[in-house]
Amino acid sequence: MKISADALDRARKVKLIIFDVDGVLTDGRLQIGENGEIFKSFHSRDGFGITLAQSCGLKTAIITGRTSGIINRRVAELKINFAMQGQLNKRNAYKKVKEQFGLTDEEICYIADDVVDLPVFVQVGFKAAVADAAPEVIERAHFVSNNFGGRGAAREVIEFILKAQGLWQEIIARYTTPELDDEISTSLNQ
Repeated sequence: MKISADALDRARKVKLIIFDVDGVLTDGRLQIGENGEIFKSFHSRDGFGITLAQSCGLKTAIITGRTSGIINRRVAELKINFAMQGQLNKRNAYKKVKEQFGLTDEEICYIADDVVDLPVFVQVGFKAAVADAAPEVIERAHFVSNNFGGRGAAREVIEFILKAQGLWQEIIARYTTPELDDEISTSLNQ
């Protein structure tokens, strides 16, 4: 794990988390079936982390170079606020998502794994990388997870942001206070 000296200050400002998909929300492997269908595996802890972030008021987005119905389904399941697929030029997609939410670079976190992410990565205020990211991404990151992409790395980044913003204890209280059981069942699904 790598945490820069200013990572906490940067994480406190985050209002939007942008995720790459292949290598961040998945382990990057593509399983291709006999008829050409592509399969991807997502980690439920990452999905639950996204739900927790949203329940605390953070916005979420996906910018990915591939186009896939599987991603559409995951975006719908998790109620991701903004998603752009087929974006080989991620800088243009980043400009659109930034305008959509009216945010500055310093209010945005991007979770990356490879050099194709660098055009956006170098612009955002809080740069997070998965443990198995390319060295060029890791060296620029403010936070590097212990976990690999698709194996809980996104959740790890989300927890760091929520703890930096003083919101993690509120989340834990939801699950340890019996009076809040109704709130859990109505606001959180993964």
